Amino acid sequence: MLFTGNNPPRTDQHALFLGIDVGTSGVKAMLVDVRGDVIASAVTPLTLSTPHPGWAEQDPDAWWAATVTSVRDVMAMRPERSIESIGISGQMHSSVFLDRHGQVIRPALLWCDGRTTHECAVITAAAGGEAVLREWVRNPALEGFTLPKVLWLRTHEPAAFSRLATVLLAKDFIRFRLTGTLSTEPSDASGTLMFDPATMRWSEPLLSAVGVSAALLPDVAASAAVHGYVSADSARVTGLRAGTPVVGGGADNACGAAGVGVLSSGEAVASWGTSGTVLAPTNQPLVDPGLRAHTFCHVAPDTWYLMGVVLSAGAAFNWFRSQCARELADHDDALPILDREAASIAPGAEGVVFLPYLQGERTPHRDASARGAFLGMSLAHTRAHMTRAVLEGVCFALNDSLTILRELGLSPEQLLLTGGGARSPLIRRLQSEIFGVPVTTSNREEGPAYGAALLAAVGVGAFPDLVSAARQTIERAPPSAPDPAAVAAYTEPYARFRASFASSLQR
Repeated sequence: MLFTGNNPPRTDQHALFLGIDVGTSGVKAMLVDVRGDVIASAVTPLTLSTPHPGWAEQDPDAWWAATVTSVRDVMAMRPERSIESIGISGQMHSSVFLDRHGQVIRPALLWCDGRTTHECAVITAAAGGEAVLREWVRNPALEGFTLPKVLWLRTHEPAAFSRLATVLLAKDFIRFRLTGTLSTEPSDASGTLMFDPATMRWSEPLLSAVGVSAALLPDVAASAAVHGYVSADSARVTGLRAGTPVVGGGADNACGAAGVGVLSSGEAVASWGTSGTVLAPTNQPLVDPGLRAHTFCHVAPDTWYLMGVVLSAGAAFNWFRSQCARELADHDDALPILDREAASIAPGAEGVVFLPYLQGERTPHRDASARGAFLGMSLAHTRAHMTRAVLEGVCFALNDSLTILRELGLSPEQLLLTGGGARSPLIRRLQSEIFGVPVTTSNREEGPAYGAALLAAVGVGAFPDLVSAARQTIERAPPSAPDPAAVAAYTEPYARFRASFASSLQR
């Protein structure tokens, strides 16, 4: 069920709020004050396990160990000030399987794990087709979502499934370790394929159709509501004060949008992380008839968002850098050097096309077996052409998502950029020209941990609501409009990119 919590107001101007983000590459902890200034920040890296091609796993206990380290690190930076509340963000979809004692049964299957294609087909058939899934959970069955992972465990590891008592998501596991409370909130529950974002309830029809018990799922509370309090045991491990409130927090994409103030209909944000997203809030649970974009709950009340996902954005560029620019591996100026190479090449990379589908793709192709490719190469082409093609390929893939949002009537007048694509002047310009809209950036580039900290502040009454918190702490740069001639120059290269995916399937 959904409840709102009973959160006491706080007015201490010296209060600090802790935001934690459980990412794929690391766990970030961040201290934010009531003015929205970041007081301290620390990241503890994580490793990714790929036991088979297309698989991706992490140990949830490693998330907890990294959380403890990051929290202790930031607290050591400001030991004289106390933390009033805590918010947590985390990677969506990743499945934590717990037994009845709250112990981890096996490594978590991550959002980018592609092993569950068969289970997705089973779910779709059990529901009676995608039209029914659209009514029940507003999304299609995709390999990255959580329900297919539960079915995979049941089929392939029945001994482990027999021990299963609770399915949690990444940030909810960390809250469980902090507080002992088993819960989630709507933004993360939306990505499980077991939750109806429109009614904000677990989908009993779908769970019944696939034979999964709702008893495996935690209660759902609001994102800014207090879900629990730091336990005495966790306080001893982390150094936090026992009894510190911990709010629901949110999924990384929703918290990332909140952390740059994208909370209202008419706005949109494009993010480059390991994956890439284009996210647009709505004031109703709008659903793409073709289910190419996702419909999820936002972390603000009575707000949803549509989102397109590119599974390899920053990951594609990092792969290219490590494989095709190895001499720059230890070079402090590696990114500026590659940016300068790419800038020396004209739009369209003289016919070179890069498909960034290194780990399959969601939007718009929904194909876990899709793979990356360079097309159109000749002896005349250089690494600079390839660099340009990689950056354009990621932008083109993000533009596929923006095109879908426009088809659904979501046509933002400008696009806020965040993540790696916001830090590079060249990539900002490429996005503006390829998207065909002015782009802007925020003075808060700390990512989902910042949005989680704002939720923590709202949860104890430091702000009346999340929109007020964003308004009082976040500023945007003046928008930068694209050159119309440059926008026109990308019409043919983008069409070539879209045609190249179909061409690659025929090879």
